Amino acid sequence: MPDLLLELRSEEIPARMQRKAAGDLKKLVTDALVEAGLSYEGAREYWTPRRLTLDIRGLTARSADVREERKGPRTDANEKAIEGFLRGAGLSSVSEAQVQSDPKKGDFYVAIISKPGRAAEEIVAAVMPDIIRNFPWPKSMRWGKASVKPGSLRWVRPLQSIVCTFGTEHEETVVIPFEIDGIVASNVTYGHRFHAPGPITVKRFEDYASSLEKAYVVLDAERRKDIILHDARDVAFANGLELVEDEGLLEEVSGLVEWPQVLMGSFEEDYLSIPSEIIRLTIKTNQKCFVTRPQGSHLPLEGGGRSEAAGGGDPLFQQDHPTPALRADPPPQGEGALSNRFILIANIQATDGGKEIIHGNGKVVRARLSDALHFWKRDQGDLPDLETLEASAAKFGLDLKKPLDQRMAKLDALNVTFHAKLGSQGERVARIRALAADLAKITGADAAPVDRAVVLAKADLRTEAVGEFPELQGVMGRKYASLQGENTSVATAIEDHYKPQGPSDRVPEDKVAITVALADKLDTLVGFWAIDEKPTGSKDPYALRRAALGVVRILLERGVRLPLLATTKDADLLAFFHDRLKVYLRDLGARHDLIDAVLTPDADDLLMVARRVEALTAFITSEDGKNLLAGTKRATQLLAAEEKKGTVVADGVSEALLKLDAEKDLFAAVNAASGEASDAIAKEDFRSAMAALSKLRAPVDRFFEDVLVNDEDAAIRANRLALLRLIREATGTVADFSKIVG
Repeated sequence: MPDLLLELRSEEIPARMQRKAAGDLKKLVTDALVEAGLSYEGAREYWTPRRLTLDIRGLTARSADVREERKGPRTDANEKAIEGFLRGAGLSSVSEAQVQSDPKKGDFYVAIISKPGRAAEEIVAAVMPDIIRNFPWPKSMRWGKASVKPGSLRWVRPLQSIVCTFGTEHEETVVIPFEIDGIVASNVTYGHRFHAPGPITVKRFEDYASSLEKAYVVLDAERRKDIILHDARDVAFANGLELVEDEGLLEEVSGLVEWPQVLMGSFEEDYLSIPSEIIRLTIKTNQKCFVTRPQGSHLPLEGGGRSEAAGGGDPLFQQDHPTPALRADPPPQGEGALSNRFILIANIQATDGGKEIIHGNGKVVRARLSDALHFWKRDQGDLPDLETLEASAAKFGLDLKKPLDQRMAKLDALNVTFHAKLGSQGERVARIRALAADLAKITGADAAPVDRAVVLAKADLRTEAVGEFPELQGVMGRKYASLQGENTSVATAIEDHYKPQGPSDRVPEDKVAITVALADKLDTLVGFWAIDEKPTGSKDPYALRRAALGVVRILLERGVRLPLLATTKDADLLAFFHDRLKVYLRDLGARHDLIDAVLTPDADDLLMVARRVEALTAFITSEDGKNLLAGTKRATQLLAAEEKKGTVVADGVSEALLKLDAEKDLFAAVNAASGEASDAIAKEDFRSAMAALSKLRAPVDRFFEDVLVNDEDAAIRANRLALLRLIREATGTVADFSKIVG
């Protein structure tokens, strides 16, 4: 079967757009071909800074003939109905239609529509211009003389050539020469713009890829990433260093080059006095370069590591259960002590070994680091207008002799808006401060460092370092707090109160940090709920889902018992937390039906919900659990059916009406199990509660073997139904068994 090779070559495509664009091209083309009646065995997309390529294998050479019968109106229908039918079927008169009879509906017209198949080349030529013209670039442009004409081609950057070849592996390929705005598809591409800019004639994908390689173009983006990563590691190692790896930067630089060349530059060691985070971001953001560190120097950032003071809570879903353990915290991500060498990626194989490229990049890096050093030093100095900050300082108990305190006072004095409907940053800090004071009583954190951490938590928003690199908020606050002698817990909390910022981010451990992080996230959620700015569909501009998941993770992974409804005073927000909890627990491997069986609408202690799910997970997979589930579901379903019919159920079980040993034994077993389970639940020992309920397995089985519930005597029937209700109530203290599948 034939293969199709397609290449769209242009000037440089922004790196951030390349991967998605290649995927879009694959989907648009293959969907269009399938819709036109073709099939294919496989398709793979490729991309470089200057080309999007699609390799489609095993494409059918022709679409199948189609014969369609289209039923029309009755032969005695009105003229307009018949005309509409003929028009829709493409017939010129009723003589071209057939008449079929139906014993019930009479005679009616049928159009036989035959569509002959089309050659794949014809289909490709028909669909490609429209795909190219309507390609979903986030941003596009017009260019050249044609740009003045209405409807001229728009592309992310000027489109320069199109390759479109078609043919089997063992036969000569043909060009499908469709045209768009004067660019005609051919079998000619071009190599690296500096090393091999001449034309290259290609036939099919294999010689296309190999010809490009000879012309200094590595087509496969993943291979370019691999070359960059391994060469960068090797260059660093050869200089006694380690590469500080960065997946996002690696993805970006692989989209900036077609022929990656790894070089090493340097800057003056004096700049190493700047925090490593600032150095890394300066070099990454401005020059797209990697930083390095001395071998073996990968130390945690200040404030990292584990703290016994945090309290951990019991880990959920241990390894002996069918669901996995809670996420362990990844180590804090830090570079440790950096070196003054950086790795840059060039797109040309320079004749001087890259000396000029290194020199040019080094000049820019030094200039940027000089700016960064200036920011770092300025942030440690006094602001020039301290006399205007005294009122704000008094409001928050700030010491204007300290640089970070000054920045918080400035943040408040400037009345910087947090949200138009939620007030200023200063007002928000005041709210968080009050909430954190209440939460400290629950988390067991010392009130004084909690209060100090809150009033300084947002101060670094007014620092020049964070102004230049917003992603460093919190990180720089911790550094500046340490420099002015703050308590370690306070400094740690300033950074960690933003955490966790995603499912893989670490959770705060220190009790002060836990408290401030909860207060920050809860204030955000309560505030946006109050102004009715809730997430809708896929839209969540204020990252409220992330904030709620952060609360869930802190409560569960740090063992915090927090009554959410009493804290937030919003049942709708509690339901939102329930949704995040479900996502989190399912991500850990918990079954959705077990979560639903435990989670009631008013459950606001999420840690206890998770522990109930844990206990139920362990129990329901045991043999006793499986059998009890079957018996309990039978009891509750039978009871529910009778209640629905209006059958009388006694208010309580009368021992005098228990006639058979099986029902007497079940009554005694339910009472005993209920008492044990209730005692265990009061102690929050859900596993023991389940163990107590497991004793019901044998008496429930025997009851259904020996006892007819719907006895002819109405009183006995009502009493036996009451006994079934006791089973439902007993198991309901731990979970709603009716919601469990199986």
